[in-house]
Amino acid sequence: MPYRTDGSPVDGGVRVLLVTSRSTKRWVIPKGNMGAGVAPHTAAAQEAEEEAGVRGAACPTPLGSYRYRKRRGSGASLMVDVDVFPLAVTDELPKWKEQGERERRWFSLAEAAGAVEEPDLRDLIRSFSATEFKAAAARSMLGRVADRSKVGSMFSWFQRLLPQTGNFFEMFEAHARTVTTGAEAMARLVQGGPATAEHIREVIEREHDADEITRAVLQTVRKTFLTPFDRGAITSLIGAMDDTIDEMQAAAQAVDLYDVVDFAPEMKDMAAIIVDAARLTCEAMPLLRDVAANGGRLHELTERVVRMEGQADEIHVAGLKRSLRDHGTTDTLRFVVEREIYKHLERIVDAFEDVANEVDGIVIDHS
Repeated sequence: MPYRTDGSPVDGGVRVLLVTSRSTKRWVIPKGNMGAGVAPHTAAAQEAEEEAGVRGAACPTPLGSYRYRKRRGSGASLMVDVDVFPLAVTDELPKWKEQGERERRWFSLAEAAGAVEEPDLRDLIRSFSATEFKAAAARSMLGRVADRSKVGSMFSWFQRLLPQTGNFFEMFEAHARTVTTGAEAMARLVQGGPATAEHIREVIEREHDADEITRAVLQTVRKTFLTPFDRGAITSLIGAMDDTIDEMQAAAQAVDLYDVVDFAPEMKDMAAIIVDAARLTCEAMPLLRDVAANGGRLHELTERVVRMEGQADEIHVAGLKRSLRDHGTTDTLRFVVEREIYKHLERIVDAFEDVANEVDGIVIDHS
């Protein structure tokens, strides 16, 4: 499922690229059969390039799956299972293989869900959306207290009556957007190409932007009498978020230091996981405005991040084995450099898991 982010996901900035099918001209996502020995997410990325003319970072962890009925050349109509992989688009080609056979169009998430026919695919597209938090945030404070006071502690009941001051939520969301743009720059970096220096520079600039937001959060914590969460939870969350982009900067600087221009498939896969983990983090931040209403969705998002971290560990090990096999005895320096790059990529994903754990802690304390 090719997607891009235009502005803030809070404002509906996530858009999905759909293509028309060859025969019925209905709107679908790019898809196809896997070749022998090709990883599913790699096959999905290849289909996206052929059918929709886009390239990007395909996350190895599927968003989910759906079923539909496909008519074969023999006339038989058979059920087909489709795994859906998020693909963060970095390059939209002016010409592509199936340009003359299909139309492509960018949709908002709501429009895309309405355009496709398969109910399960529609649900997957909707699940990609940030939960509408504005309506939840508009619920009265007293209403939330009434909903929760029967089961909550006296302290929680009293805390909900207190006014919440400080612009912490806006700063969390701004930081998450900065992390997401940094992750997208990392994904472009590991694709290789002549613009390596520009991608490195963008990662570093995004890290500086994130530092400014982090400092603002810490200053606001010191000046604010009443905070939406415990002060320790606020500082821990923004610290964990800042660690993600700090590790991206370290990775970019390592690429620059060692003049790395050729990146292994496993590195690209880990970068794709980083992009999707950043997207999930960006969705989670607005939901913290009303943890009681959004606790279930927050848990779903953090669970996904934890699952992706486990898969990233497996990819990391596979990449090291490949590097050792290919370069361990013939080009030891290259193996050492690649091991260093893998180490930084793994630390980025680990940092996102730490963010997920901090969010889970807030949910436990306040939902």
